[in-house]
Amino acid sequence: MNLPNRLTVLRVALVPAVCLLIGLGLYPWAAAVFALGALTDFLDGYLARRDGLITVFGKFLDPVADKLLVLTAMIMLTEKGLLPAWAAVIVAARELAVDGLRLVASGSGKVVAAKMPGKIKTVLQLLCVLSALILRVHLVTTVLTVAMAVMTVVSGGIYFKELWKEVWNNSEE
Repeated sequence: MNLPNRLTVLRVALVPAVCLLIGLGLYPWAAAVFALGALTDFLDGYLARRDGLITVFGKFLDPVADKLLVLTAMIMLTEKGLLPAWAAVIVAARELAVDGLRLVASGSGKVVAAKMPGKIKTVLQLLCVLSALILRVHLVTTVLTVAMAVMTVVSGGIYFKELWKEVWNNSEE
């Protein structure tokens, strides 16, 4: 297993630790572990592209690991009253919808690469969770939560539009 894939597996392994630390109210520790997971998200993709180590395993597990880390933290923060439930619902709904569309598209041999709005969405999600862990209920966290929710919806809409053009418009040919 190459280094980028090991980093992705590490991110998955960090999910239970983040969940436990938030559950115990050890927010600074949870923030540190979550930040480590976020760092692996950046590093695995960078190293895989730089060194030509992109694999089918990595293409599958990387987005799953991202969703597990972010959604687990958001759900736990919601339960602790540090993040509004609507924010976690928006993220979960967008990710499920986009993943469903990806499955349909892959069945047609179509792939739509990540666009900048999706990358911005991911950064805002990570910052939102870190803010909630570090600052708790704070104006900065509220602003990041709203920005993250808007970008989550916008990037999902862009993804749907792109795949709609690729899959359904081309299926009429």
